[in-house]
Amino acid sequence: MPQMAPMSWILLFLFFSLMLITINMLNYYLYNPKCSMINEGKTFIIKSKTWTW
Repeated sequence: MPQMAPMSWILLFLFFSLMLITINMLNYYLYNPKCSMINEGKTFIIKSKTWTW
């Protein structure tokens, strides 16, 4: 079974690193969190989701 050349490993590493960075940037900028705000007079209460076991 032949081994891969070092240049191929570098190209694979760069390719997957760029894909990881691109996907993370897309997830960061395209994610739109939904937080509900209730207006009670002049105070705002923000209900956030908390982790429950």
